[in-house]
Amino acid sequence: MHLDPTPAELAFRQDVRSWIAENLSEELREAARLAGSVFVDKHYALEWQRRLATRGWAAPAWPPEFGGPGWDETQRHIFAEECRRAGTPAIAPMGLRMVAPCIMAYGTPQQQAHYLPRLLSGEDYWCQGYSEPQAGSDLAALQLRADPDGDHYVLNGSKIWTTHAHFANKMFCLVRTSRDAARQAGITFLLLDMATPGITVRPIHSIAGDHDFNQVFFEDARVPMSGRLGEEGQGWTVAKYLLEFERTSAYASGLFAALDAVRGAAEQTGLLEDPALRRRLSLLQAQVTAIEAVEATVLSAMATRGSPGPASSMLKLQGTEAEQAIQELAVEVAGHYGAADQHEARQMNSNESGLTDSFGMMAVPRYLNGRAASIYGGSNEVQRNIIAKAVLGL
Repeated sequence: MHLDPTPAELAFRQDVRSWIAENLSEELREAARLAGSVFVDKHYALEWQRRLATRGWAAPAWPPEFGGPGWDETQRHIFAEECRRAGTPAIAPMGLRMVAPCIMAYGTPQQQAHYLPRLLSGEDYWCQGYSEPQAGSDLAALQLRADPDGDHYVLNGSKIWTTHAHFANKMFCLVRTSRDAARQAGITFLLLDMATPGITVRPIHSIAGDHDFNQVFFEDARVPMSGRLGEEGQGWTVAKYLLEFERTSAYASGLFAALDAVRGAAEQTGLLEDPALRRRLSLLQAQVTAIEAVEATVLSAMATRGSPGPASSMLKLQGTEAEQAIQELAVEVAGHYGAADQHEARQMNSNESGLTDSFGMMAVPRYLNGRAASIYGGSNEVQRNIIAKAVLGL
């Protein structure tokens, strides 16, 4: 196993770093700094996506035949590291990173020709219709009905925690097409238009005051069967394939950047003189360094085996828990002013003045939104079960 970068990889990293420095505007940096969660406002996310698309970098994991750069795992990892290090706006993952690979793997040639170019250009903005009021962690319990009627399905039911449904014009959705088969066997994967009559989006505001989530209601909404991805009843298989792309292994660079921000704020306020705080920072630095080492071994494994195996669960577990620990420390460093509700001041182009700088304004919102990191993408309890079974053989 070789972990040292090659000259070609070092040159690639410098190319990426230089291009980002030239193309990342201060406005886009500010949009990323003021993001309370992993999602950035649609306008700025799409603007950054369009800039990347001019270089052919909008979809790092896509193969060349579909418009991607054809990078290997190491190049994709380097690109993700440099984006996090520079503080670029996050591109919404539901389209380019999640549903796109499923369309490539299970879509018809017609579906691929229609959807993939629109995904790449940003013309279509997607949301994910998975969770329901009674089906979250137990996704196989979903009940959104899709009854056949001619060449359409008629949908009745609801989805919840649907991120950016109020922005999206498309949704990929799991629906129940059979109640007679086993739970997983009765699920179908649909691609649908959010402008379909009978679809209503209602906002859910988070504890941080942000509007990222929604509940989506379906009342006799007619969706063409041509939007089905894969065969009827194959939705569970497609959904499991999609989950492979919902988790990422590039945690360390973002965690190092977050630690640096906490350390810088503590130095400005004099809190860095506290030995207890320095000890906590050192322990977190060691933890993130360990995560960085695991990421390197995962890249090496993927280069030879093509799959990270259970290591992806280990990284998700350690990465999200380290992220939450850093966010908790950030709240303590921000102090009492950081706890004030500054929702209006932290909006882009706001006329409101904040009580603190962007670090202080964002510490509590990021802490609150970050509580979900150990749940989405497969809860950390589930990841521990995977590790126990696949690694420890329990």
